[in-house]
Amino acid sequence: MNELNTSSEQQADKTDVETAQTEAPAETAAAQPSPKSKPTAAPASPPAEAAPAAAEEADDSKTFDPAVDIPMYREGFDWFVLRVASNKESYVRDTLLRKVQIEGLQVRVGRIMVPTEKTMTMKGGKTRVTETKLYPGYTFVEMKLEDDGRIPQDVFFLIKETTGVGDFVGTAGRPTPMSPAEVEKMLFDSRLPEETPEIKMEFQQGDHVTIKEGPFENLEGTIDEVQPDKGQVRVLVTIFGRQAPIELKYWQVQKAE
Repeated sequence: MNELNTSSEQQADKTDVETAQTEAPAETAAAQPSPKSKPTAAPASPPAEAAPAAAEEADDSKTFDPAVDIPMYREGFDWFVLRVASNKESYVRDTLLRKVQIEGLQVRVGRIMVPTEKTMTMKGGKTRVTETKLYPGYTFVEMKLEDDGRIPQDVFFLIKETTGVGDFVGTAGRPTPMSPAEVEKMLFDSRLPEETPEIKMEFQQGDHVTIKEGPFENLEGTIDEVQPDKGQVRVLVTIFGRQAPIELKYWQVQKAE
């Protein structure tokens, strides 16, 4: 009997060991992640300041234009026309702006504009860029008047004591404000000139011209097309009884007399 009991106990111990060995891999397998399931990383969110920074950088690269980047009218201010000596428009503007800043009168005098236009001309194959004043003899002043419509005394003397200055358009001491339509057009004309302006052409379609140089020199023809971006014109000339189009630089032709 003792031998049977001993044999039974040994058999039971063997069965327990096998069971433990069978369960252990299962627990290990449960503890380890499945090879098919990979941990998903959270998507990286872009920095919150990236977009504003890019917009700010774009704004910094843009040249400030007082005719565009400031509202047409500001509270309490109006626009007035100041007569000035010919060819003194830019001098008067720069001098007044400097004096206003020195005297601390920015609360009474704002922008001072001299509308100009850049044009490109060609002569003898050479290109020349000139800046032309669109309103010669006038400067436009953004200013705040007294309640009775008069120019503040300190502003009046600051302006009148500037070389080249005449009178404001209007009655003495009470300038007449520009109309909204006039202000809108003036500010539109006051935008900063383009760095690469178009070539100014003095010809129009249908003009009768004479070719000044080249293989068709002294031939006469008619302007068929004007191409300002290329600085050239297409001229219809008669060769052997037939009309033929010729493309020429605009300085190679002149209006026929």
